[in-house]
Amino acid sequence: VEAENGRAVFEGRPQIQHYNPFGTVHGGFAATMLDSALGCAVHSTLPAGDGFTTLELKVNLVRAITQDTGLVRAEARILHRGRTVATADADLKDASGKLYAHASTTCMIFPAK
Repeated sequence: VEAENGRAVFEGRPQIQHYNPFGTVHGGFAATMLDSALGCAVHSTLPAGDGFTTLELKVNLVRAITQDTGLVRAEARILHRGRTVATADADLKDASGKLYAHASTTCMIFPAK
């Protein structure tokens, strides 16, 4: 929903099809939202033709998400952008600002050939 240099925001609405056998939204939903925002935050700093890949993704799930949670927002920010490595962090919050998960990533940057 938003992107600028070093920052990206994704929004999603958890639904019943995202549930796990325990009756809550699967952690992969939060991980996907966070990873998408993190990757786009890194990508937003790259010149045309350069690429990147995730070396590490760390996700902390701090409370259960259900379909009643409503729209959630993953907001990612670059912490460090070097020549070959970038790091970023992100949080996943509901409309009232309640934290559901947070994550960090380390990405390797590949210059264009």
